[in-house]
Amino acid sequence: MSRKIEVLSREVRLTGVNDQDYVCLTDIARYKDIDRTDYLISNWLRNRNTLEFLGLWEQINNPGFNPIEFDGIRKQAGLNSFILTAKQWIERTGAIGIQSKAGRYGGTFAHLDIALEFASWISVEFKLYLIKEFQRLKETERQTLGWDIRRNLAKINYRIHTDAIQTHLIPPELGKAQTNLVYASEADVLNMALFGQTAAQWRGVNPGKKGNIRDQATSAQLVCLSNLENLNALFISEGLPQPERLTRLNQIAIQQMKLLATDNRLPELPDGKKED
Repeated sequence: MSRKIEVLSREVRLTGVNDQDYVCLTDIARYKDIDRTDYLISNWLRNRNTLEFLGLWEQINNPGFNPIEFDGIRKQAGLNSFILTAKQWIERTGAIGIQSKAGRYGGTFAHLDIALEFASWISVEFKLYLIKEFQRLKETERQTLGWDIRRNLAKINYRIHTDAIQTHLIPPELGKAQTNLVYASEADVLNMALFGQTAAQWRGVNPGKKGNIRDQATSAQLVCLSNLENLNALFISEGLPQPERLTRLNQIAIQQMKLLATDNRLPELPDGKKED
């Protein structure tokens, strides 16, 4: 998956290789000279200190690395006639830390460890900002991943919830339209318990927002929602009437949201009040 960050007004592409982050050396080189990126990368590769670092990285991370071929390359380092491109390095040693991609959107990519070494060679300032932007990207991805996991958990639990509705609340003779009304009614039991409003009420006051009330939920609300779905399924199987279930679920939602809201924000509680 290709991603991008902006470092000192320069676009830097990132890609994933075997669950590892690789950064585009070509884009980093453009910060120093937009027209001679391949030359800069090759000039960096022919440096003895660079080769020592790359060789050590490969020995640690790459079982298929060719140490004999590497020794031959290292002996040539420092000679005026010595030239080494990224493609030659990869083909001769079996290196995996650097990858060369052809095509319009191609370029030379390297594992983050190696990319940071190259960035230092290009510009210490650029390296520092690259680290900063990369960390910001990873934090955003971490938060998004956590939200997705909780959203998917809520979807899984929703299946348990709908199965309980079908088993205990929907007589066989009901048609599709009547069945949908029961499902919607039970979905709004959860919406009322957690958000203090039905899906229709939310749409009425948020006409310009995409998705539905649950798409706008926080991570804490989604965790609470998944718990409420399981509990409502249990209450349904026990034969509790809807008003009683709503009251109990609302009380549970208030209690759980107070426990889940551990950061500095003051999230909306199910009763519509702010937490003290």
